[in-house]
This record gives sequence, structure tokens and C-alpha cells, in this order.
Amino acid sequence: MLSGLQDRFTEFPCVLKSARHRQTIIPVLGLEIGGDRFVTMAGPCSVESELQLMSTASHLSRAGVRILRGGAFKPRSSPYAFQGLGLEGLKLLVRARAEFGMAIVTEVMSETDVALVAGYADILQIGSRNMENFSLLEVAARSGRPILLKRGMVATVADLLRSAQCVIENGNPHVMLCERGIRTFDTTLRNTFDAGAIALLKQISHLPVIADPSHACGHRGLVPSLARIGIAAGADSMIVEVHRNPDHAWSDGDQSLSFAQFDAMMASLAPWIALRNADQPRLDAALSSAFESMPLEAAC
Repeated sequence: MLSGLQDRFTEFPCVLKSARHRQTIIPVLGLEIGGDRFVTMAGPCSVESELQLMSTASHLSRAGVRILRGGAFKPRSSPYAFQGLGLEGLKLLVRARAEFGMAIVTEVMSETDVALVAGYADILQIGSRNMENFSLLEVAARSGRPILLKRGMVATVADLLRSAQCVIENGNPHVMLCERGIRTFDTTLRNTFDAGAIALLKQISHLPVIADPSHACGHRGLVPSLARIGIAAGADSMIVEVHRNPDHAWSDGDQSLSFAQFDAMMASLAPWIALRNADQPRLDAALSSAFESMPLEAAC
């Protein structure tokens, strides 16, 4: 079963499961992404102000979230849209980490900004628009920070794995693969959520897989349903957008959950997360036995 799927992606050996490398577990401030426990990342699309970020971090930390997302630099389709607070936003994220003990994931958009962002963030996000920006991938890889690699808007699974291979070949094995929806002929929703890609990646790759239900649909009312689908498909983690007042958010308000909506979603997902956490050791054991008879490959 596994070898049949993997045979289609043999040009990316560093990202594929093997007898030597069955699962990558990424340590981040005492957490393990890719391990037995499901990890939730949450926060606003953009860092807007001290009040907005600190109140959001306070609520999320009380809800058990250990990784805070927030954009300091924002790639926007319109030059007139909010572009982020930049360095000020990074400093606010660090204040939230210090006060609430949360790890920080934020996007880096240019290779010239990697050193700056890596000096503040615990995880570097490579956005969908930059998934195939290989000069950025190479510099980000050499920062030593874990990389959250979002699938491009029109990227195939092979394209995503190629970019992950680039990061690993540049000395950084800590890569997370994020399914955030792709553009298809159906324009009803912002994007089309490819749950099949999550299931496939969990079968063939040792890298942790992240579900992004917020960008996958662009409508906050559908985020809980897509989050549940992502968990059921086998995702190791999810990243969702949460805002204290979504209707007045400076970016992506339509897909951002309010505090109450986030709490309700997490309560509804609790049985699914518990089932995923209970099943993961059994799945790992089954996959390990499948590889026992395989020869060891050369390490990447």
C-alpha cells in the first residue's frame, strides 16, 4: 500500500517515510508537533494593536492553546490593504510569548527579512504565495527555525513536497506541511479544502501535516466543519484564525472566529481530537511494522 503511493514521489526521498525515518517530531517550547498529541495553533490573521493581540493571547492561553499565530508582515493582493505592523508586530508577539508562555508562528515574506523574523519567532511560516520561492526557502531553512510550509494556491502535492525537499536539503529537517485549500474551478468558497491531500501526506511522508480550515473556506461558519474533517483525515495540528472582533478585523475577518465561536468549536472537536490522540500510537505501530522488512536508505 505505502510503496505504491510512494513510487509516485520518488524524486523527493528526504520527505518520504522509510525504515530509517518514520515520523518527524518537531520540538517547540516544550511541545511536540507530529507526535501523539494534537496541537492547535490560533490567533489573528494580522497583529493590529497591543490590546487586540494581548486580549486574544490571553483568551487562547486560557483555552489551552500553546502556539499563537499572528502576521507582522502581510502579503496582500491589494497594495491598499493593510500590510502589517512589521517590526512593531514582532515585538508585540514576543510580549505575548513572555506573558502567556506561547510559542510564536509568523510569516516571513522575503529572504532579507529571515534573520529579523527568526530573531523573534519560534516557527517561520512560508505562505502560499511563496511556497515556490526557493531563494526564500533556502535562507529560511538555514535560520534553523522550524518551517511551516503552506501549500500554494495552485500547487500539486508533488509541488509541495518539492519545496519541503528544498528546505531539508538546506540542512533543516523540521518542516511542517500545511494544507490550506487550493483554487479550483469551483469559486463558491475562497478555496477548495483538499482533505485527501492530508490523508495522502500522512501515508507517504514523515513530516507533520497541518490543516488550515480558515483559509480553506474563507467563511467562519464553515471553519469548525473543515477542522473536524482535517482531524479525521489525520492532521497532526491545525492553524485557525481568531479575532476579538472579527467584523472589524483589518484582514481576513470573514474567516476569523470570535472568542465564543472558537471555544464552541474546540468543545465540539474534543471527541475527535481525543479519538485522534488515542489512535495515533496504534497507527504509528502499524506503519512501523510495514517498514520493518524494508532496507535502510541513505539519510538525507
